[in-house]
Amino acid sequence: MDFQQLQEKIDYARNTSHSQSPLEVDDFKKLLQQRTEDDESYLTYIDEDDNRVEISYSEFYQHVLGCARFLQNHGLRHGDRIATISHNHWHTVIQYYAAWLLGLVVVPVNLGEDDERIAYILENGNVELAFVRTEYRERFRKILESYGYLKHIEWIVCEGKLENFTRDQGELTLPEDSLAESESLIVFTSGTTGAPKGVVLSQRNLLEDARSIAQWHNIDENTRMMCVLPIHHVNGTVVTLITPFFAGGSTVLNQRFRASRFFEIVRDEKVHIVSMVPTLLQYLNSYYEEKQRPKTPSLRHVICGAGPLTVKVAETFEDEIDVPIIHGYGLSETTCYSCFVPVDIDRDEHNKWRSDYGYPSIGIPVSANEMAIHDEEGNELGENERGEIVIRGVNVMLGYYNNKEANEETFKNGWFRSGDEGFYINDEEGRPYFFITGRLKELIIRGGVNLAPLEIDEVINKAPGVKAGIAVGFENDWYGEEVGAYVELEEGAEEDEEAILAFCREHLPFSKSPKVVVFGDQIPVTSTGKYQRRKVTHHFKEWKDVQFRK
Repeated sequence: MDFQQLQEKIDYARNTSHSQSPLEVDDFKKLLQQRTEDDESYLTYIDEDDNRVEISYSEFYQHVLGCARFLQNHGLRHGDRIATISHNHWHTVIQYYAAWLLGLVVVPVNLGEDDERIAYILENGNVELAFVRTEYRERFRKILESYGYLKHIEWIVCEGKLENFTRDQGELTLPEDSLAESESLIVFTSGTTGAPKGVVLSQRNLLEDARSIAQWHNIDENTRMMCVLPIHHVNGTVVTLITPFFAGGSTVLNQRFRASRFFEIVRDEKVHIVSMVPTLLQYLNSYYEEKQRPKTPSLRHVICGAGPLTVKVAETFEDEIDVPIIHGYGLSETTCYSCFVPVDIDRDEHNKWRSDYGYPSIGIPVSANEMAIHDEEGNELGENERGEIVIRGVNVMLGYYNNKEANEETFKNGWFRSGDEGFYINDEEGRPYFFITGRLKELIIRGGVNLAPLEIDEVINKAPGVKAGIAVGFENDWYGEEVGAYVELEEGAEEDEEAILAFCREHLPFSKSPKVVVFGDQIPVTSTGKYQRRKVTHHFKEWKDVQFRK
């Protein structure tokens, strides 16, 4: 299809008519200006040593203005891109909002990636300036030295002082027009071919999804949320930074998740809602298996998504921890969440949708979008029929950056195609509860992070004694999915699992490396020669409850 046809399909999938209610505040400039004189707490930051910083909305706004002056003084204008090389930190939140105030685009960098992948993201994201926390300055310097085509990037080391990246004095010229459709965030997510795809989100995308999340979870100016997920990912950013800001509430930003301190911080900070992934639920299940957890009377529920949640993990958490899980589903391509299990159903109804169908339900569509199940030809399927989960609405991305082929495939039928297989069942009111049964795409989702199996295949096939091998995502109670290797050996080679695993860990980060090896006579393929990974996942069942550590 030509460019115009493709753009029409993307525009149709993003049409506001697919949303149940429009935004009143559609860009960050307007949203920030609503908070200029609000002295209520917005952000509390707790580092891994339990040092605590709390700032109000009005203080935050002044810091954002200062960072915006800094960026403008460095010659950045509407549409330019900045990167953040950081762990969770309140300074990084200021940098995000300052960029959005000016209509700049944030390219967050996941430091769990290897240097080559980070260089790819910086180049393909057209980054002009990077904010680098001092802990990562030497690594970042080496990346710039190793990849000469990045030498143009200006980088600012953030050594713990606001003065490093803010200016109290000087002019600040803000764009006069609405920034609603401006690019605001490019999140690079793994594709099945291994090359990351840049998901481009507008300011409207971020605020529409925040509005829907706030509506669903009854988040208002009295609600206190907590972020334990990395803010280089849409879940941490949209659910627990933007949503409470949109609603006028407050949030507690943790430098990192700590099972030993989780409930104590919830209790001490009087947190109402936390956003998590299944891996963290399992960590808490394990940590408190034989311990008494602190009482947390303020905690209403936890939001959970971004990876496969098993019935067992959900039941254990709700029965032993005694906190409801509001399970949901979404992707970076739909900004964050597209559906949730209702908050207001009774316990029996909640348990039914959690446990009675083999998979915990991901819930009902939020107001920003519609959802359906399609067959391969794009025809809509009915209740209990399995097909691809598709989504359309105002939270659907602008598209993949500079990737016409991926956009054509993803928007082929005028909906966003998720690549996930699922079905729905209507409740007594006729509301569709959706379920995920697997993936049509071959991505492995480990701890909420997408891994491309073809990238891992390349390493497995170079390991000693391997004739052919594939990466397999298998069900795991700790990470939702873990990485295994299914291997066919060269003639005469011995089954040396440790040698293969050691080779893979030499060439891949631990998160991507296979944790176990299963040896077989032949790797199953389709008639066109494509690997059928799902046909060998059953060989990895015995490692379902194992936690693999470095």
